Amino acid sequence: MPLASFLPLVLAPAAPQSHEPQLIDLDGTLFVQLGLFLLAVVVLYRFLWKPYLRVRDERVTRVEGYRQEAARIDAEAQGRMERLEAELAEARRVGVSERASARSAAVAREHELLAQAQAAAQRAQAEARAQLAAALAAERATLQQKATEIGRHAAKKILGREVGS
Repeated sequence: MPLASFLPLVLAPAAPQSHEPQLIDLDGTLFVQLGLFLLAVVVLYRFLWKPYLRVRDERVTRVEGYRQEAARIDAEAQGRMERLEAELAEARRVGVSERASARSAAVAREHELLAQAQAAAQRAQAEARAQLAAALAAERATLQQKATEIGRHAAKKILGREVGS
């Protein structure tokens, strides 16, 4: 703002003075009131404000202590959880390895049992073939003998006489 706009304010006539008594009387009571105010401030500070600040500081200290305790407990729980997860992972790993070893043992046992069963089946089959071959040879011998007898009998009937062997 230009200086010219302040000139009317400076050159304006002084505020009119009133001859009536003033609302605020600046005498010795001002100092008494100031003393009473300071006394009230000191008394209130000592008996109200200081205890309030002390209680507030104690509460803040307790709350911070509880927060630190909660953080400690949380960290401890997190550590326990990590240990349990590590133990669980180890148990899973051991379980997987034991399952794999049990499976391989079962497969080996299965192969062993299958081999034994196949060997027994082959032995039984060989015995059955031998018995069958023996029975077949016996039956062939019997049939050969019967065929010979039937042939002699047929020749005897056809020729009318006995045929020599």
